[in-house]
Amino acid sequence: MTQQTQIDDSPSRPDIPGVIAPPVVLYAIFFVGTFLLQRVFPLPIPLSARAAFWPTAIFLNLSGLLALWAAWAMIRAKTRINPLRPATCLVRYGPFKYSRNPLSISLVLLYVGMAFQINTLWPLFFLPVFLIVYHYGIIRREERYLGSKFGDEYRNYCASVRRWL
Repeated sequence: MTQQTQIDDSPSRPDIPGVIAPPVVLYAIFFVGTFLLQRVFPLPIPLSARAAFWPTAIFLNLSGLLALWAAWAMIRAKTRINPLRPATCLVRYGPFKYSRNPLSISLVLLYVGMAFQINTLWPLFFLPVFLIVYHYGIIRREERYLGSKFGDEYRNYCASVRRWL
């Protein structure tokens, strides 16, 4: 069994997942919105700056490391990271061996880490809303796309690897 399956990248048909926005853009919309809410209605995290250092450092560093690991795996597989472009193969090694969405997990870690960084609870209160919009607007659309593009191979991958963790 190979670690990846190459697919013809023919431009003759629309071949994109149809996500509502690039994941980073959706993240930015939610985060900027909660940052502005913090400016109008301050709701600080009840920790001292010193106590908030460790959660900030842990979440931000884990986010960066996971994003780099996932990007390395996708580049190594010669597929695209941008979901607005066609996928050329399934990646099943690196962090994709443990989660079908390591870049999404990385964004959630970044989101939480940034909440600690700017000392606001608003992003944490809106995290469930963010995850619902992200799930239906990005994840489910990518899954439908990959299922139609890679068929049984993708369904087998889904059966053996969790969506998140």
